[in-house]
Parts: sequence; structure tokens; C-alpha cells
Amino acid sequence: MPVKIPDGLPAVAALTAENIFVMTTQRAVAQDIRPLHIAILNLMPTKEATETQLLRILGNTSLQVEITLLRTASYESRNAGKEHLDAFYRTFDEVKDERFDGLVITGAPVERMEFQDVAYWEELTRVMEWADNNVFSTFYICWAAQAALHHFYGIDKYPLPEKIFGVFEHRVLNQKSKLMRGFDDCFFAPHSRHTTVEIEDILKVPQLELLATSDVAGAYLIASRDGRQVFATGHSEYDADTLSHEYLRDVGKGMSIALPVNYYPNDDPSLPPKVTWRAHANILFGNWLNYFVYQETPYDLSSIGKRS
Repeated sequence: MPVKIPDGLPAVAALTAENIFVMTTQRAVAQDIRPLHIAILNLMPTKEATETQLLRILGNTSLQVEITLLRTASYESRNAGKEHLDAFYRTFDEVKDERFDGLVITGAPVERMEFQDVAYWEELTRVMEWADNNVFSTFYICWAAQAALHHFYGIDKYPLPEKIFGVFEHRVLNQKSKLMRGFDDCFFAPHSRHTTVEIEDILKVPQLELLATSDVAGAYLIASRDGRQVFATGHSEYDADTLSHEYLRDVGKGMSIALPVNYYPNDDPSLPPKVTWRAHANILFGNWLNYFVYQETPYDLSSIGKRS
């Protein structure tokens, strides 16, 4: 089934070229179906690239999904065009009286800052609290996962001696979890971050379940036991060339940065990287949409209650 996205969004052309079934607003009005209402709070500076990455994954499921793109009002992105944001994005204040089946909150390149020093921290905490009452299940990615674990459960983040950067092997800890259905025992996922959360801190919280870890990258997938919150510390949504763009950007700035691990063939940046995480990404988001949202969310969104 298609992902419904706003008319004119640049991602439409990119996804259509990849044979991802997208449906514009004009066509969707003729469909007599109750789609899943999914909001995406996009905190990444590369707004359009992140939109396409997430819409590609959400559009590759058997469920019809209607997307609402959100941005912060308390901080204006310097990298995204104002016309693009005004045309396709809404602010939290514009949707706070609405309810959604699901919400995705992306990462952001602010992990080395203290949470309270992030310009939009107060607004983000309002969104997270609102989601407890108005969203059935929320998927937090990378820094957003760290932020939510800190806000709801008091779990701290810690600086790493060097950046976790590359594609790392992970192992599944609970094959019986609905989120992990269809996973191989070991799978790969990209990471790009300077901070981490400790496994020991997660295990101390009875409301949380640790579902997948990496010997190098640490805790990767965590979920609340009621299924209303999912946390991924990496970036399974990344395109094949996203880590390459980050690496070449930093090299161009004269920064000292190691090659992304397990990424370029023979560690040669002149060779195109091979994607080893695409299947995992599709299974992960498909499981979240199906088992944590579609199978559980009420038909009448007004009946969504506070997370237990």
C-alpha cells in the first residue's frame, strides 16, 4: 500500500523513480480507507534527505500511511529552505490538538551538548509529553532516543572516546519480541554519534526491554514493555551514501575523522559502499508499524489514552 504525502514534496519524484508506491493528497481523497496517521518530527539539518529516507521505509509496507511533517518553532533550521518548510511542515502548536497513530522523532547533530542547552529542548519535551497522551506509539531515533530515555527514565548519555561511525554487527536478545520478528540472529545497522547510553542503566529500568545490542556500538534497540515507545540508537534509515557524505564533509573541513567502519569495500573511499542494512531497516519499521501501531491503535483516534 502507498504512503500518502503532500502534493509537490520533492521526495515524491525520488521515491517514484525507485518504484516506491506513493500517493499524493489529490489521489488519496478518492480512497475509502482509514490510513495510519504518522507524524515525523524532523530534527535533522538535511531535511529533504531525511524525509526521503523515512518515507521510503514507511512506504515499503502493506499499510496505507498518511504523513504529517513537523518542525520546531523555537529553532529555525539554517540548512533547510524557508519555502520548503513553510510549504510542507507544520509546527507542534498547529497539531497539538490532534492525535496520531504513530510519531517518528529523528536524530539531530547535537549529542555533544547537554540536553538543556539544546535550543529547542523545552519544545521537544513538550512534544514528548504530548505524545504520551496523543500518539499511540513513538519511534525515537539516535539522539532523540537518548533524549527520550533521559527525559522519561533519567538515563544519562556519556561521551565516547571516539565517534561511533560506520556499520556494525548487532545481535538479537529476544527473538520472541514482536519488534524483532523476521530478524536474523545477527544483523547490521549504521551508527554516527559521539555519545552513548549504557546497557547497565537500561537494564535497571523495569519498564524497558533491551532488544538488540552490538559489541562495539552498545545498546541499539530498546522498547517500553507496553509498546508505546521504541528507541533506536543508530540510523537504519540511512541511504547507501549517507555515511560517505558525512565522512567527505568532515574531511573537506579539515577535521580528523576515521573512515566509517565496515562501509567502503577494502576501506577505499573511492569505491561505492555496499548496503548491508536495508533488509533490517525495512523489517524494523514494518514491525513497528504493524505490531506496535496498526494492530494496537484504536480505530477512533480520540480514544487514545495516556501511556501506561
